Amino acid sequence: MQELDEKQLEALVVKSQKGDSEAFAELYDVFVNPIYRYIFYKVDKKDVEDLTEMLFMKAWENIGKYRKQKNKSFKAWIFRIAHNLVVDHYRLTREHSSLDPRLRDTKRDHDPIEKAEDALNSDNLKSAIGKLKKNYQQIIILKFINELDNDEICKIMKKSEGSVRILQFRALRSLRNIMNDMGIKNIQ
Repeated sequence: MQELDEKQLEALVVKSQKGDSEAFAELYDVFVNPIYRYIFYKVDKKDVEDLTEMLFMKAWENIGKYRKQKNKSFKAWIFRIAHNLVVDHYRLTREHSSLDPRLRDTKRDHDPIEKAEDALNSDNLKSAIGKLKKNYQQIIILKFINELDNDEICKIMKKSEGSVRILQFRALRSLRNIMNDMGIKNIQ
């Protein structure tokens, strides 16, 4: 993710709200990979590209509704849209199996879980994450795949910092147990 501070992001948002498509293109460049990774871990591979595109179309259409005071940060706002889009996707498709362990991400220039592959391969990680409760999946993806800080996660999930810490602890413990059951023992 291109690193911009909060002030730079807000300046791009203000320009985008005035119809500046170049400013929105910069926001797209900053958020496309983290949003793609988030969606990748939540839906079938065949739907990731379409949902990512749909997210940015919704963000462009609704950027005028974004208010920093209400939404806390643009990052929280856009990840909340991603979360809602995934929820809507499952409501529409009525699919309950959110992850297929045989899926592999081959359409992107990057491997979205490159850091995690040091310990295990992506198929095992995706399979293990797919066995977690939905809120555990979300916290693992936001914290450890997209490397968001707890404050950002609190805003996205609309939870207190204490609740987020407890969720992280429980999600990691559950993920460790699942991976141990899968025969992957090198988890700290």
